Amino acid sequence: MAASADDGPSKPRGGVPAARQALAVLQAMARQPGPVPAAALARDLGLPRSTTYHLLAELVTAGFVVHLPEERRYGLGVSAFELGTAYLRQEPLARLARPVLGRLVDAVGHTAHLAVLHGREVLYVVEERAPGRPPLVTDVGVRLPAQLTASGRIVLAHLPAPHVRALFPDAGAFVERHGTGPASLSALRRVLSEARQVGYATEDGHVTPGFASVAAAVYDHSGHPVAGVAVTFPSEVVDTDARTRLALRVTRAAAELTRRIGGRSPARA
Repeated sequence: MAASADDGPSKPRGGVPAARQALAVLQAMARQPGPVPAAALARDLGLPRSTTYHLLAELVTAGFVVHLPEERRYGLGVSAFELGTAYLRQEPLARLARPVLGRLVDAVGHTAHLAVLHGREVLYVVEERAPGRPPLVTDVGVRLPAQLTASGRIVLAHLPAPHVRALFPDAGAFVERHGTGPASLSALRRVLSEARQVGYATEDGHVTPGFASVAAAVYDHSGHPVAGVAVTFPSEVVDTDARTRLALRVTRAAAELTRRIGGRSPARA
């Protein structure tokens, strides 16, 4: 099958179209907060419905997708979960991030970390502690409410609005630590909007009183946010100009990690 005239220059010629379509289906499902109808997948991917149903049938047989007949929807299956857990075991993102964070710590003199979104929480997967700095709550394996952390905010800021709404459907979804931070969807949306506008997210005292953080997003090949790179520092020793310079350093580090994993920012996705 010849490639269409509107294929971008980055798309391979030839290859196996059915394989690309199956992967596109899985990627589209992975971006959704829950199971989706086949018709929605066909519409979003620009595929004929018959083709979409054939692809889904093959993926169901292989265990990558499950059919929910009562809901007339499709969700990711056990095989997809196994791939995800294999990814976590091999830690490629963490391995690629460590040298980037190490250079960031050397440049700014403050502790840096990498976190990924896990439901309404962030999970810290890498921490590079600056020499002489005190230990922080953001140690590897720790989970914190995403809306309170700079890392969580910058990832949430680049997710579709329905995804954020599904994660935070009501006031009960907003967990507090010190009585600060957004406690409603409208308040969170304002925080996320500001982060999108400036290109990075901040928090000051929401995780630990007396400490602030600034974070920038890491993106995959489709421009989807997969992690946040952040630096944490004592609030009283870093003024506004210094925070702006820190944000620039963190943004550059996140861009470097994005390139290392073969990703691209949403503007180029």
